[in-house]
Amino acid sequence: MPLYDYDLFVIGAGSGGVRASRIAASLGARVAVAEDRYMGGTCVNVGCVPKKLYVYASQFSDSFRDAEGFGWASGQPQFDWPTLRDNKRQEIARLNGIYENLLEGAAVEIHSGRGRIAGPHSVVVSLPEGEREFSAERILIATGGWPHIPDFPGSEHAISSNEVFDLDSFPQRLIVVGGGYIAVEFAGIFNGLGAETIQLYRRDLFLRGFDQEIREFVADEIRKKGVDLRFNSNVERIDKQADGRLLATLVDGSQLAADTILYATGRKPNLLGLGLENVNVALTDAGAVAVNDCFQTSEPSIYALGDVIGRMELTPVALAEGMALAKHLFGDEPCRMDYDAVASAVFCQPNIGTVGPTEEAAREQYGDIAVYTSSFRPLKNTISGSKERTLMKLIVDKASDRVIAAHMVGPEAGEIIQGIAIAIKSGATKAVFDSTIGIHPTAAEEFVTLRESVR
Repeated sequence: MPLYDYDLFVIGAGSGGVRASRIAASLGARVAVAEDRYMGGTCVNVGCVPKKLYVYASQFSDSFRDAEGFGWASGQPQFDWPTLRDNKRQEIARLNGIYENLLEGAAVEIHSGRGRIAGPHSVVVSLPEGEREFSAERILIATGGWPHIPDFPGSEHAISSNEVFDLDSFPQRLIVVGGGYIAVEFAGIFNGLGAETIQLYRRDLFLRGFDQEIREFVADEIRKKGVDLRFNSNVERIDKQADGRLLATLVDGSQLAADTILYATGRKPNLLGLGLENVNVALTDAGAVAVNDCFQTSEPSIYALGDVIGRMELTPVALAEGMALAKHLFGDEPCRMDYDAVASAVFCQPNIGTVGPTEEAAREQYGDIAVYTSSFRPLKNTISGSKERTLMKLIVDKASDRVIAAHMVGPEAGEIIQGIAIAIKSGATKAVFDSTIGIHPTAAEEFVTLRESVR
């Protein structure tokens, strides 16, 4: 009889947890998953999937305007928030079912309840019929992150990115507080859907950690779209008015009224009630679960991956980590996880696509670099009348001629950067880029026609 109920017990059915579970089970492990909210985790339910659907919805306002220049009759299309919201719910429910079927098809046992670690080899799950304890040779923490709203007078009146997808009514006036990619994306979404949108950020420029030139360029483009960007600004208190509206008092004493105030000021590892006090699992200074290169915590039988470890908080990274861990534990493969040249996108409007270091980091790391840029008005915009511009940027290590980074602001930047990331990952040189024949007329061809370095 087995010593434990399971070889692996996973707490959290998000991207990383589901991938680790399925791969481990396919390699012969007895696996269980505990999930108390929704299958698919943040990405499927309150993250990348619904967000991208809302981005699509918000882009139609520009498309309707642009169409007139191409001969389509003008009109005043009406946006209906309940239609978008409810169709989104149906799609997410469909995806929840797919995730559940994937686990069941892999013979992973699903426990629909909150998992709590009771010891190095013990997990207690709160089920509708009561608590039940399971034993496992190994435990995997894959509980992801959770939005954090700071505590200040009236903070209870603010909402997070978890609630913004399912508002009862559409806010005619919205304040977004924060300067990360989530804040920037939602400001663009609601602006495109027709809300009067103000974005507040306490520093002098948003998207800290991104390439400086990209940050400055996208701020100008976002302002063109109509988002009221206010840097070096923050909320001191929120008061709810008799008519239900919210009044935000800023640190400079000025006041702003809004129907909804969205706080997108960061996410924290989702560790509340996880039972870490019962085991020897150390945390980093930032409050994430500390792990070694093989995702093992300071408690040898307990592992962690995904957003909860605070490395690269991206869904594809969590998927790769889950696969790497499962193959290491149950497939006798080396624990390999490569975080180099991971591409990412910000679905603000216009989009940002990026792979490799920023110009600032590249200069510090490589010293002698060449920077190639191109800023232009896309062909479509010459007839549509749109003033939106695109920026493309390559960074080259002069010693080896290798292209080490690419950054872009413009339509479908994420789609374009994915292909560029393959070239960079494979070590392509600038000479290879130069010898590649472009597709004309496209924006993407600019990446293979950049000839003169700007600095």
